[in-house]
Amino acid sequence: MYELNKLQGFEGTQELKKTSFSKMSKEQKLNYTLAHMPGCDQMGVLAKSEFQKLLESFWHSDSHLQKIFDEFSENTLSNFYFPFGVIPDFYLNEKKHTVPMVIEESSVVAAASRSAKFWRHRGGFKAQVIPTKKIGQVHLNWNGSASELKNFFLAMKPQLIQEIHPLEENMRKRGGGMLALELRDMSDLEPGYFQLFAEFETCDAMGANFINTLLESLGRKLRFLVEANEEFFETDRPRLEIIMAILSNYTPECLVKAWVECPIAQLEDPSLGMPAENFAQKFARALTVARLDVNRAVTHNKGIFNGIDAVVIATGNDFRAVEACGHAYAARFGKYQSLSKAEVSAQKFYFELEIPLALGTVGGLTSLHPLSKFSLALLDQPSARELMGIVASVGLAQNFGAVRSLVTTGIQQGHMKMHLINILNHLQASPEEVEKSKNYFADKTVSFRSVRDFLSSLRVYQ
Repeated sequence: MYELNKLQGFEGTQELKKTSFSKMSKEQKLNYTLAHMPGCDQMGVLAKSEFQKLLESFWHSDSHLQKIFDEFSENTLSNFYFPFGVIPDFYLNEKKHTVPMVIEESSVVAAASRSAKFWRHRGGFKAQVIPTKKIGQVHLNWNGSASELKNFFLAMKPQLIQEIHPLEENMRKRGGGMLALELRDMSDLEPGYFQLFAEFETCDAMGANFINTLLESLGRKLRFLVEANEEFFETDRPRLEIIMAILSNYTPECLVKAWVECPIAQLEDPSLGMPAENFAQKFARALTVARLDVNRAVTHNKGIFNGIDAVVIATGNDFRAVEACGHAYAARFGKYQSLSKAEVSAQKFYFELEIPLALGTVGGLTSLHPLSKFSLALLDQPSARELMGIVASVGLAQNFGAVRSLVTTGIQQGHMKMHLINILNHLQASPEEVEKSKNYFADKTVSFRSVRDFLSSLRVYQ
C-alpha cells in the first residue's frame, strides 16, 4: 500500500493546475482522490488508510492485466467487481450452450436457468437472425437550393464511394462494407438540414469505429468537392457545413427473433400451481397488458434486458447501445410497448421476442478483456449472428421466468429468497446463522425486517 504521506503535494488546487489529473500516475490519482474526499477533515488517518487498502485490494495481482484494465477507461483508481455466472444446459437451435452472465442480481441468473431447464424438454429455444444492417449518418447544413445539392450529390456519388474503398478493403474481404449511400432531405424539419444516410454490414465486428471512420471520410470528401466547385462560389457563406458524422445505435434492420413453442398440454408442471390451460391464458394476458400499458411495458422490458445485458457485458459488448436501441424499437409504432409477445391458439403456446441487437465477436473488449475472451470460448467462438441468437434467447428466457413468477407465485417469493443471502451478509450473519436462517425462511416471506428480527432472536440466546 502507498503510504498516506504521499498525499502531500496533491492537497491544493494549485498543484492540480500544474499537474493535470489525467496525467498523474494511478497512485497519485488515488492519493489525490482520498485527500479530497468530502468530510476528510473529520476522517482519521485510519479511515483513509482503510479506504486505500480497499481500493488497492481490487487491483489485479498481474500487473500486465491491471494495465489493460486501467486503459479501458480514464482516471482509473481500481476495479469494480461484478459476479460472473453461467446458465448450464441452455438449448438453442438444438445445440447445448453454457451461457455466461455478468450481473449483480442472483435472481436473474436463477430465473434464466430455471427457464432453460423448463424448456429443455419442450423443444428448447429457437432463434433466427433476420437482417444485419447497421446505419450511419453525416449530418449536413446546406446554404442553397435543395435541387442543387441533390443534383450535385448524384453526380459526385461515385467519387464519394471511391473515397472510402481503401478504408473498406479488409472489411470487404470478410463480406462487409458500405451497402448503400443516399442523400436525405430533412429541410422540412429544419431549414438547410440534410443527411448522407449510409447502410453497412460489419460481419463479426460491432463496427462502430469502422463506420465512424468511413462517415468522417465521406463528410470530408463531400465538403472538399463542394468547395472545389466553381458554381458554389457565388455566396460569401459556406455552402456546406458538416454538423457531425456518427453511426446510429438505432439498428432496426439488425434484427433477431427468438421463440419457444409447444402444445399447451406440455406446459403442465406441478410448480405452476394451476392447470396448463389456465397458465397459458394468464401468461398471454400478462403480455397483452405489457402491450397496452406503458407503465407495465417499461418494467416488462427491463426484465428482458436483465438477461440480455448480462450476456452482452460478459462478452465485452456495449449494453448501453443495446438498451438504447431496444427501447427505441419498443416505441417504433408511436407508443412504448412490450418487446415480446405470446399467443395461445389451437391448443398451442407460442412466446416470442423480436429485438435489434448490434453485437460483435471480434475487436474491442471482446479481444482484450480476458473474461470476455473466456465467455466467447465458452460459447464455442460464435459468429456475431450466432451471438445475437444466444443473447435474444436469454432475454426471452429471463422474460419467461419473470412473467411465470408474476402469474403464479408472485415475483417476491423467489426474488427475496435469492436476496436472503445479501441481507444476511449486510447483517454480518455467521455461517451458523446463515444456515439457520435458510432453514427458517424456506417456507416464509423474506424481508429485511423479518431477517433482522430472526437474527436478533438467535443472538439473544447465544
